[in-house]
Amino acid sequence: MTQLTKLYILLFLSFGISGCSALSPYKVPILQGNIIEDKDVEQLSEGLTKDQVQYLLGTPMLNSPLHPNRWDYIYSVTIGDQLIGEKKLSLLFDDNEKLTTWSIQESALNKN
Repeated sequence: MTQLTKLYILLFLSFGISGCSALSPYKVPILQGNIIEDKDVEQLSEGLTKDQVQYLLGTPMLNSPLHPNRWDYIYSVTIGDQLIGEKKLSLLFDDNEKLTTWSIQESALNKN
């Protein structure tokens, strides 16, 4: 084989391998926070105590001493540096520690 033929083969192989996505490292999905499932949110009702809500959803991710009547649950999924999806559930309690209102925000981002 001539030097030019070897160069062409080497260039062809290097371009072929560089375009191959199978050689990229595996990125582990990272799940953070409390898993917020629709079936659990559907079980919420006005008048539940903080203990009942904690039994149903788990310990809140954010429980600020500045806002003792507000609990926040956050759940996110990331792969590598990319955020794939996120859910935020905010709960408000009255002065008797009974659930009054809640809201949920979901954002699903496209994976590139």
